[in-house]
Amino acid sequence: MQINTRRYFNTWATMISAFTGASVLLAQQPQSGRAPSTSPAEGQPRRSDHIHNGIYHFPGIGSNSGYANDDHILVTDPFEKHVVRTMDSLKKSVERAGCTMDSILNLEVFTCLPHAENVAMPTGKARFEAHRSQYGALNKIYGTYFSPGKAPSRAYMAVEWIPGDSLVEIVGSALVVSPKPGA
Repeated sequence: MQINTRRYFNTWATMISAFTGASVLLAQQPQSGRAPSTSPAEGQPRRSDHIHNGIYHFPGIGSNSGYANDDHILVTDPFEKHVVRTMDSLKKSVERAGCTMDSILNLEVFTCLPHAENVAMPTGKARFEAHRSQYGALNKIYGTYFSPGKAPSRAYMAVEWIPGDSLVEIVGSALVVSPKPGA
């Protein structure tokens, strides 16, 4: 009879992983038995749980971020509209966290071409030119949101797709310059 040590090792490793994973998950549960409230008190601005050591790390902000469903724009809307709405959402987000546009430390900007049945996807050199056109359009609008010489370091990437019917998404961090009371 041959013993399949691999099978026994996999079973043993799975049991250890499950046990240690469960203990990690249980250690992260709130002590009171209920989840902490994430909604702000009446009349208080919502505080971000993305602030660590005086730095606000903001997640992906796109052209529909912070807008009501009835004010949703589509990938077929002009690219410049996507840029303006994304930058406006970014400005609101950093200001809610006690930052300013000039206290942004770095940004990662993602753009994509529109994916829609009634819009032909360019190929070859035309695709390159479409991305380059977006880059130029973004730069014209982007610069107006910062004081002269205060634009943060930035990476710009053209990607295949961005969720949420957005053609632009921004991720980054900013220095908190005026902490809100109770922070």
